[in-house]
Amino acid sequence: MAAINVTNVRVLNNPAMFKDAFKFEITFECLTPLPDDLEWKIIYVGSSENSSFDQVLDSVLIGPLQYGTMRFVFEADGPDINKIPSEEVVGITAVILTCSYWEQEFFRIGYYANNQYTDPELMENLPPVPIPEKIQRTILADRPRISRFPINWSENPKNVQTLQTASSTSS
Repeated sequence: MAAINVTNVRVLNNPAMFKDAFKFEITFECLTPLPDDLEWKIIYVGSSENSSFDQVLDSVLIGPLQYGTMRFVFEADGPDINKIPSEEVVGITAVILTCSYWEQEFFRIGYYANNQYTDPELMENLPPVPIPEKIQRTILADRPRISRFPINWSENPKNVQTLQTASSTSS
């Protein structure tokens, strides 16, 4: 049984300019007390061809947790345009929000995002060097891709591995 149930994620500032912060309001239920932190991350997909251009925009730790419903706003600066191939700045990309416990990802929600120039002339004739101040980001918030993964909520895998390593070296 999952210890955390994510009940709602809202994209708050949408559309926004390319350099503006991402803002997500996250609501979740804690179904059993958790002694350690949840780790939330916002990841910007910088290239459809190569994951090395993905950027972790921010991560936040929340915990320990008791029973109940929690809500918070997770805000992260926009991506570093210099770390994105210039030919992939404008167009469709994705932003991903993940949550992990004990370094085990159990929740992922991905959104397609469309980056385009607000000036039709620039859309017709893309400049060779992107101009981030003139690019608008629109997240397709009504069509998220949600994945949930089963994890071990009761034993920290690091502790189990440490115990196994210690017992095998003492034999």
